Amino acid sequence: MQDMARIRIGISGWRYTPWRGVFYPKDLPQRLELHYASRVLPTIEINGSFYSLQYPASYQTWHDQTPADFVFAVKGPRFITHMKKLRDVETPLANFFASGVFNLRRKLGPVLWQFPPNFRYDREKLTKFFELLPRDTEAALKLARRRDSRMTGRAKLAIDVRRPLRHAMEIRHESFCDASFIELLREHKIGLVIAETAQRFPMMHDITADFVYMRLHGDKTLYQSGYSDRALEKWAKRIEAWHRGSELRSTQKVTRLEPPTSKPRDVYCYFDNTDVKLRAPVDAQTLIRKLRR
Repeated sequence: MQDMARIRIGISGWRYTPWRGVFYPKDLPQRLELHYASRVLPTIEINGSFYSLQYPASYQTWHDQTPADFVFAVKGPRFITHMKKLRDVETPLANFFASGVFNLRRKLGPVLWQFPPNFRYDREKLTKFFELLPRDTEAALKLARRRDSRMTGRAKLAIDVRRPLRHAMEIRHESFCDASFIELLREHKIGLVIAETAQRFPMMHDITADFVYMRLHGDKTLYQSGYSDRALEKWAKRIEAWHRGSELRSTQKVTRLEPPTSKPRDVYCYFDNTDVKLRAPVDAQTLIRKLRR
């Protein structure tokens, strides 16, 4: 975590074949793609962790290939959110934190939890899940030690120092457009993901923590459409406001409550319009330039 609030604009994932020769230089070896992308952008979401548990050696490699001030967001396993749907997930959570995330050390940023479109708001279920989530690496290590036998020989059970952990929630069902949900997130200091999904799923602008987490999946066509200059200009203005601790007037807030803090905030923004596989890095770089004016 950084002492000074920062804006970090990046992409979701980095290994996409159509980027080769377009975003990546034509002759760049695949093993150097993260090295290259991390010199162009300050943050990237690790999304392979959503599909399966990764290995400590992989997290170590990712740490070693990136600059000292680089930050990764890590996507929590779909086994927890989509398959178990938060039922009996203490052991799967332990396995996730034992799988090597500690090897990112100071480069470990927020953990993203994305719920499926058919997952409805259930305050009791979410409360139990939120209470399980570790809020620093010491608590995460304590949880990781409860891993099961499948982690034998592939666990990382050591931390360098105690660091705070942030969690962000991306929802996709309209039942979450409820003031009770916003209040619950604020109570547990969990970030609500501001997600643009071409109007497929709800987008809420409520600030629920001391940081902002954004995912831009496309404004016209989900996962595909690139962002126009005008659209990126609008997002730049919102990001600038959120970063300085304020907010722009929005009709997409569930509550009229003031943000929980007016102090400057870290902002993490990830472009996930990657089905066409060419737009995300272009849009990320354009937005960065607009924020540097």
